Amino acid sequence: MAKQAASKARDRGSIERRGNSLRIKVYAGIDPLTGKRLYLTESTTDEKEAKRILTRLLAEVDEERHARSNGTLRVAMEDWLRIAELGDETRDTYEMYARRYIYPAFGDQPLAKIRVRMLDEFYADLRRCRMRCDGRPFLEHRTDGPHKCRTVKHKRPPGRPPAGGYPPHDCATTGCHIIECPPHSCHPLAKASVLKIHFMISGTFSAAQRWEWVKSNPAELAVKPSAPKPDPKPPTPEQAAEIITAAWEQDDVWGTLVWLVMVTGVRRSELVRIRWRDVQFTNQILAVHETKSDQPRRISLDDATIEVLRDLRAHYEEGMRTLELPPADDAYLFSYAPTFDRPCDRSAITHRYTRMCAAIGIDSHLHALRHYSATELILAGVDIRTVAGRLGHANGVTTMRVYAAWVAEADRRAADILGSRMTRPDRRKAPE
Repeated sequence: MAKQAASKARDRGSIERRGNSLRIKVYAGIDPLTGKRLYLTESTTDEKEAKRILTRLLAEVDEERHARSNGTLRVAMEDWLRIAELGDETRDTYEMYARRYIYPAFGDQPLAKIRVRMLDEFYADLRRCRMRCDGRPFLEHRTDGPHKCRTVKHKRPPGRPPAGGYPPHDCATTGCHIIECPPHSCHPLAKASVLKIHFMISGTFSAAQRWEWVKSNPAELAVKPSAPKPDPKPPTPEQAAEIITAAWEQDDVWGTLVWLVMVTGVRRSELVRIRWRDVQFTNQILAVHETKSDQPRRISLDDATIEVLRDLRAHYEEGMRTLELPPADDAYLFSYAPTFDRPCDRSAITHRYTRMCAAIGIDSHLHALRHYSATELILAGVDIRTVAGRLGHANGVTTMRVYAAWVAEADRRAADILGSRMTRPDRRKAPE
């Protein structure tokens, strides 16, 4: 029996001499991901140690404690992203991080070979330089295809060119636009971005553990950067007034979009999903559909906002009459399609808003309007639970953490109000 067991062990595993080292190889079944034969391998230079390794690997296979797949991180992460419950914007962001940072570093690496130290070094590299240049000088090309690294878009006078062509000119004086591939300069990736990347890697390994592809999750032990302190920068009331005016000067639909974000604080992904069936004019309610939940949250609207939305509805119905089509309740409020059957592109909205603010000299981004809505409500004395409900936060803890400074300011104002309404009694004794 002992000889049969030894023979069976040799069939399942082997020790091969490769130069000065010994390679231990144990058959572990069929890889469920690749469909190929799966082997566990280790190396040593000591013969006795090689036998102990062979025994240990055989035991791991017998007790099913080994990694079940040699699948790569790219394959596992793509599977995790496909089934994870993520909002549209979060999913887009994660896919961008995967393409730019994770796949170039670990995309083709088998999950079982990724170690804690590799992740520690990866995060540290990103915090030094997002390109992970390792100190090597190089040019950052504008495009991947063949191109000239320096091109000039000459600034020409209006009209047809003269018969003899344009005369020579000084590009710097004339204001010609020069485009060239610049030398690389290191820029660290923000802590918040590295944290998102860490969460993606950890989520992928957790899923791989559940699927029995790997035995452990190295991201659990990796050193990740501390979470940055929230620093919302909403526009001031004066800037908000300028932004609204500039938006309406462009066109009524764009003005309505900016107005709606400012008064409701909806996220960009929620904004583009709003349909006419979500607007209740009689009850003055807007149903906002969150990307992670099927249940909408309901936001009360003021009279002015209802009037703005009525004008937008009239504009939509007029456009449909021009097309000789009936208006539809499932049409989107904001769309580039003539029939409003497709939502606006989220990135296009963001870029347009940024360009508009830059044109009027205000440094702002679309998400800052969400911060404006929250901070104005808090400073007006609205309770945190109500503000959290309008923003779609799970509870008031998130709201208080993000807007701690404004909560403190509102608390100070409340103290001033109470103090101003009370009169301190005169404690001096009246003369006898």
